[in-house]
Amino acid sequence: MKKIKILIADDHKIVRMGLAALLATERDLQLVGEAEDGIGAVRLATSLKPDVIIMDLMMPKKDGVDATRDILTATPDTKVLVLTSYGTSNAVAEAIEAGAAGALMKTADDSQIVSVIRRLAAGEKYVSPEIKRSLSETPPIPVLSPRQTEVLKQLTLGLTNKEIANALGIRKDGVEDHINIIFSKLGASNRAEAVAIALRRHLLKM
Repeated sequence: MKKIKILIADDHKIVRMGLAALLATERDLQLVGEAEDGIGAVRLATSLKPDVIIMDLMMPKKDGVDATRDILTATPDTKVLVLTSYGTSNAVAEAIEAGAAGALMKTADDSQIVSVIRRLAAGEKYVSPEIKRSLSETPPIPVLSPRQTEVLKQLTLGLTNKEIANALGIRKDGVEDHINIIFSKLGASNRAEAVAIALRRHLLKM
């Protein structure tokens, strides 16, 4: 029987111990390594090439989102299962966008964790109903690039595209491109709506 190789990445030793004990009870699951921070997770994933990584999001040195992104760049066949305490965290949405194949709350029972590990190893994707519901009720905060944030700040001042271009030292058509991307990310249809959404969601420090 081919075993599913698993790497645990979590900065809390007690969590790693609990997951290790759980995996030890399943004949088809094999723990191949443990990491206590994001950098260690990337290093071990690259060398061990596990089938599934159980990934915490809040870790020192490199968070789970960046670790997921780096790991999937280095070992695209690896499946990342996010195990989180924060179903509404923006990091959950970012991890899924970065390529995580699954997401569960840390309150999930043992049988569900084992089942999802097997499903991910088989090529499926799984996000728990609780996390799906939380993300739909509290949409993730849009991530704007530094330049897009600068343009958005200028919009709050009521500047024209030409004035923004002059203020930032970029081309006018470049400003237009940035504004269109901002509208798309914020789900806004005009400048006033974009500014209102940005202020409501605290995207700008005013």
